[in-house]
Amino acid sequence: MADRRRTFGPVVLLGLAAGTLTAVAGEKPAVEGSGDAGRAVSSQMVSFDAHLPLVTALGLVVLACWGVVLVTRGRVRRAVAVLGSVAAVGALVAAAAAYSQVPDQFRDELALVGISGADVGHTAWYWAAVLGAVLATVAGVLAVAWTPAWPEMGTRYDAPGSAAPASVVPVEEQTSLDLWKALDEGRDPTE
Repeated sequence: MADRRRTFGPVVLLGLAAGTLTAVAGEKPAVEGSGDAGRAVSSQMVSFDAHLPLVTALGLVVLACWGVVLVTRGRVRRAVAVLGSVAAVGALVAAAAAYSQVPDQFRDELALVGISGADVGHTAWYWAAVLGAVLATVAGVLAVAWTPAWPEMGTRYDAPGSAAPASVVPVEEQTSLDLWKALDEGRDPTE
């Protein structure tokens, strides 16, 4: 159990880094062309930017889930870790589906301006998006499995209204220490 407590920091950092990599890489061009295709893109004859918007969106969901995992406890934390895992798997599936779809769409766009048989290949950004999605999936699955053993924020960070109401004791029966505690907690001890 103590060993699993130590995994909190590394797994959260892995999840945050993987989510960031997925979101950033999904926003970059996934394919590029050489020769005439490259010149058509650089001269803006073709407006197709070949990025992966679904991968970017799901990478941002993964990042948001990790932010929530940091500040929640118990079942809510585990549920959010499951949601982050599902988003990471979705990003991986979207990137895998884009493997053949995006180059085909790029070739179609090139054909519209008279460039056929272009040599089109995947960029390093595409592979970075795939790697980020894989790492985000691994971190999410580890979080789902290990969240019960991870440290949690104390109740002192809960919203003020979520605390149990203090027992009402007449002012005459309260000690001066009780009165000061009530003031420290932001309550009026005379009510």
